[in-house]
Amino acid sequence: MSFFRNQFSDVVEWREFREDMIFWKWNNEEIKKGSKLIIRPGQDAVFFNGGRIEGIFEDDGEYDIESQIVPFLSTLKGFRFGFNSGMRVEVLFVNTKEFTVKWGTQNPINIPTPQLPGGMPIRANGTFNFKVNDYVGLIDKVAGVRTSYLVDDVKIRITSVLDQLLMKWISREGKDMFNLQANASDIAGGIKDDLDMQIMDMGMKITGFNIMSFNYPKEIQDMITKNASHGMIGDLSKYQQVSVTDAMASGKLSGSGAASDMAGMMMGMNMANEMMKNMNQSNPNQSQSQASSQTNQPSSSNAGGGQMPNFCPNCGQKTTGANFCPNCGQKLV
Repeated sequence: MSFFRNQFSDVVEWREFREDMIFWKWNNEEIKKGSKLIIRPGQDAVFFNGGRIEGIFEDDGEYDIESQIVPFLSTLKGFRFGFNSGMRVEVLFVNTKEFTVKWGTQNPINIPTPQLPGGMPIRANGTFNFKVNDYVGLIDKVAGVRTSYLVDDVKIRITSVLDQLLMKWISREGKDMFNLQANASDIAGGIKDDLDMQIMDMGMKITGFNIMSFNYPKEIQDMITKNASHGMIGDLSKYQQVSVTDAMASGKLSGSGAASDMAGMMMGMNMANEMMKNMNQSNPNQSQSQASSQTNQPSSSNAGGGQMPNFCPNCGQKTTGANFCPNCGQKLV
């Protein structure tokens, strides 16, 4: 005698499948005679009644429920059969794929740091991955009271605790607050473990957590960028010379404009100063000897070699160091 005698055919399937839906529950009053079960790729079909799982079917395809499904159910005592009313049961269709969700802090998180007494306001963004891994927990905590569950529902639960976890793990692993990206992997690993505990009782598992970037306030980011650029440049004077030389070679400073003339003059002065500095540094003894010889050179007043008399031999006037007598004009040397 058939369990489904005098009943119309029906199809048990996930009618409104969505990529962002974690599960959908088929809960018609009864499964009728000749009913078919359709499982599509990426889906599992879980038969349960009264919170008890009767059977899990994972292979995609089309099945005759009476001949191919019922014989494999764990027990028939949990079902209520009526030869004229069919079999009452619920079927939970589960999306088996791994979901990827983007996240980002809505407001800056003030991370305590010695450099800033009020804390450093930081934003972050990235992705996390999760999937269903426990149908008992899923039915007990979620599917027992809901007909469907979306990825956004999980995202809301995750982001509600994410700020606290970011603060916890950045403070613990972020040794250099101005270069948090260097410790992003360790920070993400700690957050992943904590988030896994948050959704474990829902029959789900966090399979990955990534931090793509940390965002600082504009003032701090400008300071970080400036320090990094100075470190890359090294010798600023050489950098200035190379920059001007490259600009002239590329033709950017060619022409007769005042700006190009000034730039050329500045470059010439800088290069001359650098050359003199390098020459003095390379041969300091020669510079000292030249200075000494200039100091000991005789003055122009007695450059001719004769000795200057104290009184004019013609008129007896006292000389004043000039080459001629100031009184009579007699040549003294």
